[in-house]
Amino acid sequence: MLLNELIHAKFDIITLIIDMPENNLKNGMKGTIIDTYSQPYEAYEVEFCEGEGRTVAQLALTLDQFE
Repeated sequence: MLLNELIHAKFDIITLIIDMPENNLKNGMKGTIIDTYSQPYEAYEVEFCEGEGRTVAQLALTLDQFE
């Protein structure tokens, strides 16, 4: 992998692999990557929506929090 090459891209669908009760998120929830960060470390801004399409949470996640 090149220095500036990220593993995931915008609009990829991810699955949360931890519970985040402070954000009302549970292991197994699906989210969409809406931005990527490479500095100071690789991270991804992810939006989680409920069934009607309203945003439940939007936050930056690191690779150990989703797959």
